[in-house]
Amino acid sequence: QLQLVESGGGLVQPGGSLRLSCAASGFTLDYYAIGWFRQAPGKEREGVSCISSSGDSTYYADSVKGRFTISRDNAKNTVYLQMNSLKPEDTAVYYCAAVQAVCVVGLSWYDYWGQGTQVTVSS
Repeated sequence: QLQLVESGGGLVQPGGSLRLSCAASGFTLDYYAIGWFRQAPGKEREGVSCISSSGDSTYYADSVKGRFTISRDNAKNTVYLQMNSLKPEDTAVYYCAAVQAVCVVGLSWYDYWGQGTQVTVSS
């Protein structure tokens, strides 16, 4: 069964850090770009970050630039999202998704999605 599984979410105070993981099973991530998306209650799902299949290209939403870092370890078939200086507005369910080779903007292009992990930033 081909699937992505996110982990690492939780409750953190403002200014804190979390590292999300996106692990693939049933297929290799080597040929896929991986995007991180998030969806807050009552809002549309939005792109947060993306890394190309080679790892050479990374992209960030303006709202997270300088605070979040995306990386990948193909040997572990896993992509990470390091989130620092977290703010209450980062609270959302975070999803990872896979698309072949290069990062794209449209959510509909992504072939595989994880089930999501909740991130809550609150004091």
